[in-house]
Amino acid sequence: MATLFKEVSYNLATLIQQIDMGIIGLPDIQRPFVWPDTKVRDLFDSMYKGYPVGYFLFWSNANVEHTKGIGTSAKQKHPNLLIVDGQQRLTSLYAVIKAQEIIRENYTKATIVIAFNPLEAKFEIPDASIRKNPRYFQNISQIWQPNVNIIKVINEFLQNLKKIGRAYRR
Repeated sequence: MATLFKEVSYNLATLIQQIDMGIIGLPDIQRPFVWPDTKVRDLFDSMYKGYPVGYFLFWSNANVEHTKGIGTSAKQKHPNLLIVDGQQRLTSLYAVIKAQEIIRENYTKATIVIAFNPLEAKFEIPDASIRKNPRYFQNISQIWQPNVNIIKVINEFLQNLKKIGRAYRR
């Protein structure tokens, strides 16, 4: 009897790369992205704190018709590994890490923006007060961009903190 299930360990970078290439996709029966941005924020918070975020269940089948990619960008390949359980989590991770648009349940395109306050280890959906707060890195998607200079990003963040420190001493 053939094995129906097999456990495979993928790291996050491999999953993101396979989505980017088009190897991992969605079956046509999968619902659109329905999570509110607050659930995406909570997912990143859980991962940051080291909490388990669940398993992903994939269906491996090279002959599936009517599949779609994750996100809105064009892919190099046709998916042969379809996510059956965990689509909202995996799409959230991909959308934020790759700064990719998602398609909401009303079929509109949207970008998910998550801010992070490293001093308080706190993730937020940026509103007007957070966007003005230099304690927040305004969009964590920026740190994963291919040509980012992370030292420059950190130095700019620290310079902004120094400015508010000087303002408090006056």
